[in-house]
Amino acid sequence: MLAAVPRRLRPQAALILGNRAGDLLLRTAGELFRVQIFDRSMTLAAQAFTSIFPLLIMLGALAGHRARDELDEVLQVPDSSARLIDEALSGSRSNAFGVVGSLIVIVSATGLARALTRSYRAIWSESGRRAGPAATAWQIGTILLLVLFMVGARTLAWVSGLLPAPHVTGAVLTLVADFALAVLLPRILLGPGLPRARLLVSGLIFGAAMIGVRSVGTVYLPRALQASADRYGTIGLAFTYIGWLYVLSFCLLLCAVAGSVLTGHRTGSEEP
Repeated sequence: MLAAVPRRLRPQAALILGNRAGDLLLRTAGELFRVQIFDRSMTLAAQAFTSIFPLLIMLGALAGHRARDELDEVLQVPDSSARLIDEALSGSRSNAFGVVGSLIVIVSATGLARALTRSYRAIWSESGRRAGPAATAWQIGTILLLVLFMVGARTLAWVSGLLPAPHVTGAVLTLVADFALAVLLPRILLGPGLPRARLLVSGLIFGAAMIGVRSVGTVYLPRALQASADRYGTIGLAFTYIGWLYVLSFCLLLCAVAGSVLTGHRTGSEEP
């Protein structure tokens, strides 16, 4: 709605909202409209579901029963669905994937990295890396980084529980981890030419925003997963996960847009 305000009326709208804050708000709204954040967030959520989860399942099948227990904790699935997943993975031998099968799963997961690249290009009007084997290698590294981040979140929770003031320590550790992730993703996908201020501001906003999002998620996600499993069975988990991944994707892109606006970046034409 704010992006639809005619240009001749934007100064008056900015005065109503407060000069600096109003200008930032109008520019942010305009950028959100330009990059089509709702469509791109849905694309990222779907790609994340079909990219990261097969990798986690593959790792669970290859690593054995103990790793499957860790997988259940990472995914936060209800007990009934966890038993179904364990039975399915127990029936799959580790050599069912093999080297070729594992490579296919990893390479196919680069669809998420390409979707992220297109989103960052649209937000920051950066060309990024040229297509080729090197770019594919960076994309594979990005997906592995996301998987490592999901698994490492459990380790951070365990470490914070051993330190004084675990709630405060946990919030600080997750803020640092989320900040690092939001900085590394565009840096890896688009290359080293990005302005440092834009990366740092976007990462800091994302890290701070995720403190609240994670707090909501710890309450909402287990209950939503249990309700979906009770009502629709295991397939209901997919709907809930995609919805939650949409929220995370929206936050990631929103913070990238906010960082771009706050650092005074002026965009040109939108990337396809």
